[in-house]
Amino acid sequence: MDSITLIFTQAIQASTQVGDTIYYTNDLNGDTIVKIGLVTSLDFSNNTIVAEIPASTIRPTLTSFILFSKTNAANLNSIAGYYLETELRNDSTEEIELFSVGTEIFESSN
Repeated sequence: MDSITLIFTQAIQASTQVGDTIYYTNDLNGDTIVKIGLVTSLDFSNNTIVAEIPASTIRPTLTSFILFSKTNAANLNSIAGYYLETELRNDSTEEIELFSVGTEIFESSN
């Protein structure tokens, strides 16, 4: 697996992290999106991103639009603790129906 260094003239989006997947597109509608690979390092002060890229992947150009996505396994949190209070309020003057309310609860040892 090769690596590629992307240098930007503008600030990198602040929520970008190592482990995010980075992509690019060259068309205005974004119909064709090419996966570059995983971000391996970031330098916010120099606006650079280093990412993995397979040798067979065509490299982005200077005019490519760069985008990224987060994994659905990262940045997930659940409520922790022993007490939870929730208030549901209807400020409407018309009658409404609440279809469903759900939660994820598990015993925390913290």
